Amino acid sequence: MPKQETTGKILRVTWVKSDIGFPKDQKATVKALGLRRLHQTVEHKDTPALRGMLNKIIHLLKIEE
Repeated sequence: MPKQETTGKILRVTWVKSDIGFPKDQKATVKALGLRRLHQTVEHKDTPALRGMLNKIIHLLKIEE
């Protein structure tokens, strides 16, 4: 059985630094978050999987709770 989501928080993720010159897996993570252009903001539910993605590319993002 999958774990229940413990929080109902929404995270606002903004892409603030270009991914040029970074590894392909980091570029793929930016795309998987739904970010298509610089300074675009998307909202996601706070989950452990999302936290892992954000930690991988924290140097490219601005995150607000």
